[in-house]
Amino acid sequence: MFKQANGVKYTSFMAGLHREVLFDWYIEVGCRTGRIFANARGKTIAVDPFFRAEANIIGSKPALHVFQQTSDDFFAGEFLKAMKVKLSFSFLDGMHLFEFLLRDFIATEKASDSKGVIALHDCCPFNHEMTTRDLSAIPKQAWTGDVWKLIPILMEYRPDLRITVLDAAPTGVVLISGLDPKSKVLDKKYAEITELYADMTLEEFGLEAFNALFDYEDTAGFMAAGYPLFSGVKLAEEAALKPEKVTP
Repeated sequence: MFKQANGVKYTSFMAGLHREVLFDWYIEVGCRTGRIFANARGKTIAVDPFFRAEANIIGSKPALHVFQQTSDDFFAGEFLKAMKVKLSFSFLDGMHLFEFLLRDFIATEKASDSKGVIALHDCCPFNHEMTTRDLSAIPKQAWTGDVWKLIPILMEYRPDLRITVLDAAPTGVVLISGLDPKSKVLDKKYAEITELYADMTLEEFGLEAFNALFDYEDTAGFMAAGYPLFSGVKLAEEAALKPEKVTP
């Protein structure tokens, strides 16, 4: 009785979002080919330990900063601080183990605009096999790992956050808004959270209990409404860069 995400495919959602909304700063963790952030039109940060980009991933961006390293190494660096970055939108799709995504979320929120949005991918599995933490037993098809845990973790430890779960196929997109860059709650509770959830499986948590945590929001309807959660960080289209060739 998995509650499967059968809405608009997440790649179409992300492409439409970047066409509709111009962001000041956008970060993507877990990029590989760059096909998602290729559509971004604002200043973009891309983080992945193993890039394989073969298409035009720059487009009309005024700046593209590519870091071929782990997200832990990236956030431990001084780039965000040095550039005085306030992230408008973040898409976190890195290592599919909950403690990694939790660290990515903590670091991302600290560098975010309070009106910004953080998106978490692959938090809505549709079978138990895809939730494995065993990296030697990753399914050949979809693998979500155990990042489903971020939904109950954030609901319990950060009830101040607004959590919107889109039915974007195949494994949902979780949009986190109402951010508080100054919050220290997750930092202080990180050891407690990881100890509590480290060995917990979805079977042990209870599929019925997990399903009861949220209702899907229709992705197509959210798109048709003009991506309302992003109104606070949407830049005027006049700010978009239109690159021009200087020489023939």
